[in-house]
Amino acid sequence: MSYYSRRSYWQFALYFFALTIYCIDGSFILPENDPPTTAPKFLSRGHLYKVIVGETIELPCKVQNLGSFVLLWRKGSSVLTAGHLKISRDQRFKIVGDYNLQINGVKTQDAGDYICQLGDQENRDQVHTVEILVPPTLRALPHNGQVTARKGSTVTLECKASGNPVPTIFWFKKDVFSGPTHLSDSSTLILENVDRHHAGTYQCSADNGVKERVSMDIQLTILSPPEITVEKSWVHAAEGYDVELVCIVHGDVSSEMLWYQNSFLLDPTDRRSMYPRDDRYSLIIRNFQPTDFGNYSCVADNALGRTKKYIEVSGRPGPADFISPALSGFLDHYNLTWAIESVPPLDEIKLLYRRLLMNETYQHPGKWHEYHIKPTPIRTDGSHYLMSYVVRNLEHNAVYEAIVQAKNKYGWNEISDIHQFYTRNHDLLLDIDMEYKMGVSSNNRIVPTICGIILCIFVLVFNPIISI
Repeated sequence: MSYYSRRSYWQFALYFFALTIYCIDGSFILPENDPPTTAPKFLSRGHLYKVIVGETIELPCKVQNLGSFVLLWRKGSSVLTAGHLKISRDQRFKIVGDYNLQINGVKTQDAGDYICQLGDQENRDQVHTVEILVPPTLRALPHNGQVTARKGSTVTLECKASGNPVPTIFWFKKDVFSGPTHLSDSSTLILENVDRHHAGTYQCSADNGVKERVSMDIQLTILSPPEITVEKSWVHAAEGYDVELVCIVHGDVSSEMLWYQNSFLLDPTDRRSMYPRDDRYSLIIRNFQPTDFGNYSCVADNALGRTKKYIEVSGRPGPADFISPALSGFLDHYNLTWAIESVPPLDEIKLLYRRLLMNETYQHPGKWHEYHIKPTPIRTDGSHYLMSYVVRNLEHNAVYEAIVQAKNKYGWNEISDIHQFYTRNHDLLLDIDMEYKMGVSSNNRIVPTICGIILCIFVLVFNPIISI
């Protein structure tokens, strides 16, 4: 008889032995002449055990006064062990300690109820429930993680997850500057009417609390006609200087860029150059001449369409940019400060201001007061001026609006945006004065309080350069 035949024979014999002592109702019959002196008792209790797939679990079965009774481990109708005798052929099952059942490398099919049965007349048992935890796995659709769609269409991104417990799926859009943005908590992400802003890397993540979260990336590409943004829609220029016009083209398809001046196609010359760099297209005009003033346009073409943007090049001053704080440091006057872009000297400044009557529900602008100012500005660089003007005879605790317009040899610029400012009230000035006095110590040295610092700032900021 071969080794394997002998082994099968003894396994069958042991199994037959266990079955012969196991009654139809599942109890063990003891000899009548050997009654137990004390009834056996379970010391352990049935419990729900959760174990991660691949790990090892040990199910306890502790019995007091077992005597000659036999403990049987079974799962459903399958007998695993009888006493210390192993019945199951699965090598992962074994008895450790007294009668604890150990399962090595648990699998998903190991989930279920495990019964430790005592073969007495009452046929008592103890039930342990085993739940197998499975870490999440992900599968993206499409499998290559690449999705291409046309502008205006609807895009559906999908990820399928499996595991136990059932994983929750999270969708994010990745951004190298601001980090990931959370979008959804479902298996599908639907993007409607997509444009170039939807393009990028989307990440689906699955998490069920078992081990680490898993993630997959899907790259979305949007096909669209070129989209153009201009660095400046209005560019200041002067004769003899160099000027650069910039158009930025957005789109996934390579675009051809054309430049026009007043609807005439431009070609490179000794004074005019076109430079592409990635999605940034520049037109550089050297030694600017009077004939170079006018309206320019950049036109981008690709297989999906054509787009045009306009840039005005003018010698007139740029619009005034107000830089003074909104809140005045005084009751009846305000120091208005602004910057203007202009290479040629400024010839004239027009300032208009008015009071704004308002409450919580009502606004009514007053009459404009107009002043023409002979400029004495400070030049901050080769193309910018800084100017300041003190508007006097104002009402305290009031709201005002101001606009500024400037003129050079090429003409008047566009009227500035409205600048809103406020005068102080008496109560606030009294509070500041009191705080200032409290900042002076007994030996007449000024303590550097916050209010003292504020007063110093008022003196510096609101010291007028030009006064009515």
